[in-house]
Amino acid sequence: MMNAMRHPYAGTGDHTGSYYAASANAAPLRPELQGAHDTDIAVLGAGFSGLSTALHLAEKGHRVTLIEGARIGWGASGRNGGQIVNGLNASLQTIARRYGQDTARFVAGLVMEGGDIIRERVATYGIQCDLKPGNLFAALTDAHMREIEARWKLWRGYGIDSQEMLTAGQMRDHVATDRYAGGMIDHRGGHMHPLNLALGEAAAFESLGGTIFEMSPVTWVETEGPRPGLRTARGEIRAKTLVLCGNAYLGDVVPTLERRIMPVSTQIMATEPLGDLAARLMPSDICVEDVRYILDYYRMSADGRLLFGGGTVYGGADPRDIKAKLWKNMIKVFPQLAETRIDYAWSGNFALSFSRVPQMGRIGANTYFAHGYSGHGVTGTHTFGRILSEAISGDTGRFDVFAGLPWIPFPGGRTFRVPYSVMGSWWYGLRDRLGI
Repeated sequence: MMNAMRHPYAGTGDHTGSYYAASANAAPLRPELQGAHDTDIAVLGAGFSGLSTALHLAEKGHRVTLIEGARIGWGASGRNGGQIVNGLNASLQTIARRYGQDTARFVAGLVMEGGDIIRERVATYGIQCDLKPGNLFAALTDAHMREIEARWKLWRGYGIDSQEMLTAGQMRDHVATDRYAGGMIDHRGGHMHPLNLALGEAAAFESLGGTIFEMSPVTWVETEGPRPGLRTARGEIRAKTLVLCGNAYLGDVVPTLERRIMPVSTQIMATEPLGDLAARLMPSDICVEDVRYILDYYRMSADGRLLFGGGTVYGGADPRDIKAKLWKNMIKVFPQLAETRIDYAWSGNFALSFSRVPQMGRIGANTYFAHGYSGHGVTGTHTFGRILSEAISGDTGRFDVFAGLPWIPFPGGRTFRVPYSVMGSWWYGLRDRLGI
């Protein structure tokens, strides 16, 4: 009966028809929020941002309640490429130019933190999510190689030394393709089953006394006053502190946040199991992304499927034919898969900020938020969850740095942000095709 209700953004609330949903670990159905409740801290959104925040707070001894409109990890956290990619979308060079060298040094000091948190969570709570080490940045052109080498030098200048430049020949030790001019490996990157990570973090949170309500889409949020709260169709909760982690799926329930970001969809498909071919195509079992503006990203699943993603749709709409959109790029990398069956194809939204820097802040005295990871949310959400927990517990040092960064609105506002972004992606895509 619970799943019979249609939800404004989540349909029935069940997970999308992804490989991750089909291979998810067993998880209980949590109850819907009903009636009036009171808690110390209420967290809206059970993706990585909300889960990370709630789990860090529970570890500090706080009484925390987590409210999710659909199922745990229903949004981007349960659909993404599963890659632990260190860094923000905006480069350290851009951050230094825009916000100053002190801010760049601050960001450089935490860009590796999210991956470390994930590894610590997996080890501490015994989360089964197929965690594997290493990720690879691939260059298709000499211009890309210069870009990657500049990043390598820049990061080493900030004391980050986990990355190693690779020639075209060395790339073939990891990926059986002639498509790349070279690349860079990050030994502190990695990949995993993101939905199973989310489910494992939810179970860890509950093991510490945390409460989760699922299938409870929020219809009203009160951010002002000494006891902020939220309301659903059947329940209401009040708290000393409210944390908003809806990200791309928060919608217009909090208008002041909705205009700060834009939902963008990206697509992934999963092949049939490839058997022995999987190890021949990717001998080191690493994850890969190229460095084009509209990039490809891929890796092997634990059962030997190629998970291949890419493409963007500004505004968050699903493309008509995901397989057709991704197929030609997959075959360019691996022509060996021309006759391979595709078993799953799905889409999901991430939240893009105009500056490509995540946003964190406070609305009123007791309501916090974090969003806008711009495609780098797997690691960023885990770091920001920790920083939010620090601020709520009284240590606002790191929170204040991010909260103090000015956010930049999309040109043209909500009406014109999509066409503006499409024009920008066309320009950068042209530069990629021309190799400049």
